[in-house]
Amino acid sequence: MHEEPHTPKPNFIRQIVSDDLAAGKHGIVHTRFPPEPNGYLHIGHAKSIVLNFGLAEDFGGLCNLRFDDTNPHKENQEFVAAIKEDVRWLGFGWDDRLYFASDYFSNLFDYALELIDKGLAYVCELNAEDMREYRGTLKEPGRDSPFRDRSPAENRDLFQQMRAGEFPDGSKVLRARIDMASPNINLRDPVLYRIRHGVIHHQTGAEWCLYPMYDFTHPISDAIEGVTHSLCTLEFEDHRPLYDWIVSNLSVPTQPRQIEFSRLNLEYTVTSKRKLTELVSEGHVNGWDDPRMPTLSGLRRRGYTPAAIRDFCQRIGITKSENRIEMQLLEDCIRDDLNRHAPRRLAVINPIKVVLSNYDDNACEYLPAPNHPQDPSLGERRLPFCRELWIDRADFQETANKKYKRLVSGGLVRLRNGYVIRCDEVIKDAGGEIQELHCHWYPDTLENNPDGEKVRGVIHWVSARHGEPAEIRLYDRLFNIANPGKKSGDYRSDINPDSLLTCVNAVVEPCLAAATPEQRFQFEREGYFCRDSSSEKLVFNRTVTLRDTWARNTSEET
Repeated sequence: MHEEPHTPKPNFIRQIVSDDLAAGKHGIVHTRFPPEPNGYLHIGHAKSIVLNFGLAEDFGGLCNLRFDDTNPHKENQEFVAAIKEDVRWLGFGWDDRLYFASDYFSNLFDYALELIDKGLAYVCELNAEDMREYRGTLKEPGRDSPFRDRSPAENRDLFQQMRAGEFPDGSKVLRARIDMASPNINLRDPVLYRIRHGVIHHQTGAEWCLYPMYDFTHPISDAIEGVTHSLCTLEFEDHRPLYDWIVSNLSVPTQPRQIEFSRLNLEYTVTSKRKLTELVSEGHVNGWDDPRMPTLSGLRRRGYTPAAIRDFCQRIGITKSENRIEMQLLEDCIRDDLNRHAPRRLAVINPIKVVLSNYDDNACEYLPAPNHPQDPSLGERRLPFCRELWIDRADFQETANKKYKRLVSGGLVRLRNGYVIRCDEVIKDAGGEIQELHCHWYPDTLENNPDGEKVRGVIHWVSARHGEPAEIRLYDRLFNIANPGKKSGDYRSDINPDSLLTCVNAVVEPCLAAATPEQRFQFEREGYFCRDSSSEKLVFNRTVTLRDTWARNTSEET
């Protein structure tokens, strides 16, 4: 089917980049995506990935993947591997531009010494509580540390002793010497280095006991790598003066520019790394790749496509306005993509047996069915049809009004891509539970309805002899309200207890036994599903329903 070409959506960052190139400020656009490897990437990171890699791609520039690994207590190699896999899965690459902030630990140490020698950094011995008190408030200026006026020589010697491991954790830090009266608290002599003993870093091992802070590491790493436009979310806007102070007071090779944009806040989920970690560690979900999680690995396992996520990021755009994006928009993106590309299949989630009383018990025929009714290029498959079939319990009622368009006692219905049948008898067990339906088969109705008979509608089915048993997991939104925790104060109390319903007795058409992990389908009349990638059994995860089933509560404050 025809694919629309990618047309970048205009935004203020794209305009800044265009203006900078036109003014000759840069010969090439160079961006970076700098995740911290302390968890898995989520849908909010996708916005940054698409922006940074996409901007470089559109302008013929470069984008680095750089891990901000300055906090080894929470970081590990598992997260590094997962992040690289997610970025590649989204369709982006970094060639030979894979970096770690830890690659620059020696450079950063030397730059810290440069600040010390210039009288712009000092070793401080205030404890954390005293440092907070000295820092002041938004209404009151801070006070100078009693250690602020040490000489550069003394500070250099102390800092090198810190590097050598001669002081315990928390006893000393290195601080920038800027302005304790600044209205921007981030400029009130921020901490640049802290001591961390007994930590094994996933890249540098036990080589360092002295670790730089992010606000010191980030601008220097950008400058070393030749980044021209350092794109950050709005929480770093107040940190930009510190970013600029660092690069302007050091002999770094380039002068990158930081630009901020609004982060992605998505309804009916959380994207806080802390909350996501709690969901995993407290057992509310089954790992980082649980299909209910907003992580890229969870969305991937649920059946989302890279194209749908990139489309979503393009649709929401880049602005400086904080807002919450409707979950429906993300779901519409995957529906649009899968509606075009996903082959159609038949699956019965809650089966009830149908016996065709007038069909030869030994007969079997194969009925042609298109793989995609709007895309003939996908071809067709053959559906085995025999005397016993499975239909879904929801597709039968003993009695129903005229609006019910499925099978009823004495009524006619068409089997999808098949014949018309009529229900003649309902077989029940001693408890009154329906066990099977005995139906009449109309042999000449593959293309026509029976003369003089009214057919209520069309239902799906699977051959009882040929169908494959499968487990189907019906995933839904993880939270019951758009803004989890807003009313209750605890986001956990808003977890949707029906976010996962497991159907272990489902039956699917036989060709689905060969489905590969993550292969996606439309189960006709049921929704979009994909083969689960973490189970050896035949398991299908629901990606999204065919239509939006969540009625928006317009009175709810979000």
